[in-house]
Amino acid sequence: MKTNASNRREFLHNASMLGGMAFLPSSLKDATKTFAPATPERIIAPRLKFGVVGINHGHIYSMANSIIRGGGEFVSYYAKEPDLIKDFAKRYPQAKLVKSEAEVLEDPSIKLVLSSITPNERAPLGIRVMQHGKDYMVDKPGIISLEQLAEVRKVQQETKRIYSISFSERFENKATELASQLVASGKIGKVMQTLGTGPHRMSVNSRPDWFFDTKYYGGIITDIASHQVDQFLHFTGSTQGEVVASQIANHHHPQYPKFQDFGDLMLRSNKGSGYIRVDWFTPDGLNTWGDGRLTILGTDGYMEVRKNTDIASPHGTGSHLYVVTNKETVYIDCKDVNLPHGELLVNDVLNRTETAMTQAHCFLSTELALIAQKNATNISIKA
Repeated sequence: MKTNASNRREFLHNASMLGGMAFLPSSLKDATKTFAPATPERIIAPRLKFGVVGINHGHIYSMANSIIRGGGEFVSYYAKEPDLIKDFAKRYPQAKLVKSEAEVLEDPSIKLVLSSITPNERAPLGIRVMQHGKDYMVDKPGIISLEQLAEVRKVQQETKRIYSISFSERFENKATELASQLVASGKIGKVMQTLGTGPHRMSVNSRPDWFFDTKYYGGIITDIASHQVDQFLHFTGSTQGEVVASQIANHHHPQYPKFQDFGDLMLRSNKGSGYIRVDWFTPDGLNTWGDGRLTILGTDGYMEVRKNTDIASPHGTGSHLYVVTNKETVYIDCKDVNLPHGELLVNDVLNRTETAMTQAHCFLSTELALIAQKNATNISIKA
């Protein structure tokens, strides 16, 4: 965490401008002792070899980078698309482009396989990876139907391999990571409810054909809202849950009849409740692809994670966290927070543990998103 006199003065000014919040400067000064300073991002020496199959979404870059930071050595990759390979090869010259998927899956030195292949292909690929005795980390949505989920669960139980979905809005967002640490420390008491939003910019010209067809990506809740379902379960500490209600729509893109641009859902669990809204309506005037937010309500306070930008202040783009307790209101610039997920997953592969994410959590997050998608009421605005 980075907190200094300038930041405190700026926050006091912004708070008075944005809603009349009042507190003593000494409270913020004391607050600098409340949170441990973040450690700089570190890279661990290679201790595990990994490969990649399928690079159809740009998330593969953050996924590979996280494993490299955590001690992974990138050995080889396979992809079919020459245009995607060109950029990927420039970023990872240390890795070898091979001629087939089998060359990655049958390499005995590779212990972990990463993928951002087209969403409908992710579960079948993961099954093949596990059947080859390797662990798997896949971009979300990692599974796009309940039928796929059943088969993945079956093979995972048979092989005892790791099937991990990269919920990057938690694993690769610094404010969300710090919020996770603070919730675990009891900073806001027991979490009762989360409110997560996942707005995205369409950027139509950059999207492949499969992006506009639910047959390939599973639907907006299956896709985007899988992030927010993961966060709901994680922050409430839930081990079971149910979908109370869900809705989907294509409000504004009739030229893509198999596309969904809006979705929302309500969740209930053994530990709390949650509301989620996702959409493709980020306007071009915003300074980033989406103003993603997460509000975490606890018995002794609340937090708001502003994942990509903070439009209500001069903070601008970046990863921001607000913490409100019975004693203080604090703004934290999270740019220096360390992201541990890659290291934890590498540890899990080597030690056969579940420190990055339990398998049960991964599958429950996926199941709830899939149920919400399947049972959603279509509320599309009719012309």
